[in-house]
Amino acid sequence: MVARLNRYARLSLILLLACGLGACTLLQARDPVNISVIGIEPLPGQELELRMAVKMRVQNPNETPIDYNGIAVKLDVNGQPLAAGVSDQQGHIGRYGEAVIVVPVSITAFSFLRQAYGLGRVDSLQGLPYVLRGKLAGGLLGTVRFTDEGKLDLPKGAAW
Repeated sequence: MVARLNRYARLSLILLLACGLGACTLLQARDPVNISVIGIEPLPGQELELRMAVKMRVQNPNETPIDYNGIAVKLDVNGQPLAAGVSDQQGHIGRYGEAVIVVPVSITAFSFLRQAYGLGRVDSLQGLPYVLRGKLAGGLLGTVRFTDEGKLDLPKGAAW
C-alpha cells in the first residue's frame, strides 16, 4: 500500500514538473514595445477639466502579435502628474507591426495648477522632462506595459 502511494506521488511529481516546464515556454521574454507620442489634440471638457486626445505610435518589435482590449495611460510632466486616461478600445498589432492609438486624457484643475506653480520657477516650456506610462490590457498573461520618456519639444510660439 505504501509503495503504491509512493509510486503515485512520484508520477504526480513528474507530471507537475512537465507541466511547469511547458508553462515556462508561454512566458517568453518579450522586447518592450516602442511608444512615440505623435500628436495631442484638444477635446471638449467639462467645468474645471481639460481634455485632450493623445495620439501614440505603438511599434511591436516581437515575433508574437499583441491583442489588446483596453488601454490606460498616465502622463507626468516636470516630475508631476499632469494627465491620465483610459479607453476600452480593442485592437491588434501584428508581429513586427505598428499602429496609431488615440487615448482621451483628462487634466484636472488641480493638476493644471500644480504644473503652473512648478512652471513659475522655470524660464521656458522647452526641454521639460515628461514620462508617459501605460498598458495595453490583454488578459492575465497578455498585458503589455510601456514607458516613454523625453523632453518636450514644443513649436516656437506655442503657449501653455
